[in-house]
Amino acid sequence: MTYGEFLPLLFMAVMGLALLVYVILDGYDLGVGILLPFASDTEKDTMINSIGPFWDANETWLVLGVGVLLVAFPMAHGVVLTSVYLPVTFMLLGLILRGVAFDFRVKVDVAWKPLWNRLFFAGSLITSISQGWMLGSYITGFSGHWLQLLFNLGVAAALPFSYVLLASGWLLMKTDGPLQEKACRWGKVGFWPMLLAIGFISAATPLVVPSVFEKWFSMPIVFALIPIPLLTVVLLWAIYHVLSTPRIIQAGYGWLVFGMSAGVMALAFVGLAYSQFPYVVLGKLTVWQAAASTEALSIILVGVAITLPAIVAYTLFSYKVFWGKAGELSYQ
Repeated sequence: MTYGEFLPLLFMAVMGLALLVYVILDGYDLGVGILLPFASDTEKDTMINSIGPFWDANETWLVLGVGVLLVAFPMAHGVVLTSVYLPVTFMLLGLILRGVAFDFRVKVDVAWKPLWNRLFFAGSLITSISQGWMLGSYITGFSGHWLQLLFNLGVAAALPFSYVLLASGWLLMKTDGPLQEKACRWGKVGFWPMLLAIGFISAATPLVVPSVFEKWFSMPIVFALIPIPLLTVVLLWAIYHVLSTPRIIQAGYGWLVFGMSAGVMALAFVGLAYSQFPYVVLGKLTVWQAAASTEALSIILVGVAITLPAIVAYTLFSYKVFWGKAGELSYQ
């Protein structure tokens, strides 16, 4: 493989990594927003404070992923954003609404605080549903067939439940007492819809996208791919076992729910990457067809080599500084 052939693969890996980290990190704080209406006023403050130092920085990974798509794969960027213009618009509106509500809920009179809590919930839900629709559209190659639109709708309905499970795991780590018990119940409630959603997506994708069926069920490759669904099943079983066993959570192992939920997300990403490769846009543009010139990618590589380690470093540093249980206005 030549240097010119390798560079697009490298940028595809960076873009994929950025989007995976975004889904996990911003996923839990979107999930916290979705769970907000089910908590008491005091618990709402604790939940918001648990994501306060992180949620804004988590979105940096989305900026990095979309930025790499724009500069490294300009042809694909045009196709992707043109195809999902409407859900992208709703996602941005949801993110803006979240940001405004996050600040205003602590600065307005107490009488207005419930309104901004509801708007934070609305922004979180709108963002999650929009991202689900975009993911479904990407998997199907932005087809307008009614079956594939139905598939997009299923993914849009499923993704918020995945975020709720991530949020439950996050709150199990960051809280204690009654709120931690509620987080455990929320996790069990969100688990079953998410399980059904995973089953729906796994079964429907090969049917909706014939090329995916061929890649997954051709012999002998099917045997090499078996570990992905098997490990997913094991992680899902382990998540529910932890959620159903209070003594494990009380012993300080609630973080397992978050870690294993992130593992399920990572396995889903691996499966998606395998299904799509070598296409950036399924059936339309391969990695190499969509990539910018080798000279341009070489220049961009310098910027990524500086930016990516910096983002990783301050992400790790912020989580280290603000680790521990979240209180009403402090971290221990």
